[in-house]
Amino acid sequence: MSAPLKTGLMGYGFAGATFHAPVIEHCGRATVAAIATSKPEPARADYPRATVVPDLDALLALDDLQCIVIATPNDTHFDLAKRTLEAGKNVVVDKPVTLTATEAMTLANLALARGLTFAPFHNRRWDGDFLTVRDLLASGELGRVTHYESHFDRFRPDVRPRWREEASRGGGLLFDLGPHLIDQALALFGAPATVSATVKTYRDGGGAPDYVHLQLGYPGLEVVLHASALTALAPPRFAIDGTRGSYVKRELDTQEDQLKAGLRPGDAGFGGGNAAGLLRVLDANNQEVERTLPTRDGDYVGFYQALAATIFDGERFPVRPQDAVDVMTIIELAARSEEEGQRLPFERIR
Repeated sequence: MSAPLKTGLMGYGFAGATFHAPVIEHCGRATVAAIATSKPEPARADYPRATVVPDLDALLALDDLQCIVIATPNDTHFDLAKRTLEAGKNVVVDKPVTLTATEAMTLANLALARGLTFAPFHNRRWDGDFLTVRDLLASGELGRVTHYESHFDRFRPDVRPRWREEASRGGGLLFDLGPHLIDQALALFGAPATVSATVKTYRDGGGAPDYVHLQLGYPGLEVVLHASALTALAPPRFAIDGTRGSYVKRELDTQEDQLKAGLRPGDAGFGGGNAAGLLRVLDANNQEVERTLPTRDGDYVGFYQALAATIFDGERFPVRPQDAVDVMTIIELAARSEEEGQRLPFERIR
């Protein structure tokens, strides 16, 4: 195996310390070689072999780094990613990659012109339940899918003083959980014909959207994407109907909670423990049968393994830059739909 991908991490807050650094370090093809943070002590304690620097300029000055991961507040993503690409480095950008579709396209075009990789961090394509849904739809067991509903609900009634709650900084559920929900739908069904949305702020003292209900229209298929911060009894994570049956899956993928608890990829049980789904379909004799459908283990290391394969081996990265542009286009249309009270046509920005 070749030497590991030397990765620099820009930001060591929640995202950098939880979703990026441990997955990079344990994916088998990459290493956390440097970390840029204004609070160096936790980074040095967690990754003593990494070079710890104060900012992006210092990170870009490290010639041996092959990729920079942007894991900073949402409103800083575009500038930091643009500077990284201009410096000749491959870049991973946490979601949302930018705050506008135009900015996302600027990054995509810049990476293309420089022959670099621009990898949107849509890591929930490697959730165990999503991997299971993808396999189920590919099998055709549900027949022609007519309704797909995906929820990412939480119960967080208190508004905390942090940038994630500030609309001006790209806070709120439309920018936080919206990209995950939208990207998964695009990965399964491609670009929609229309977008309709309800985007509200319901919590006392809320300063950014905490309720998002999106409808993506396709010929013969309706896709419903929902996120709420005021759901104490969560509905199914996935509910899918087709001409030959239905599938329901409750509870979220386990990897986020495992990473928060200190479990690491490669540890016993990591990625496992996902609840099974329930499947009710017509059998070969057109009789209804019901059974549980085991959920695949989650595989977040797959993101960084694919990144290394792209940079080292020239393989195509699974999350295309255009996917990130489409996600941001739908987010913009969702905000417009809420303002105008109507369903809007989707037109791809290229």
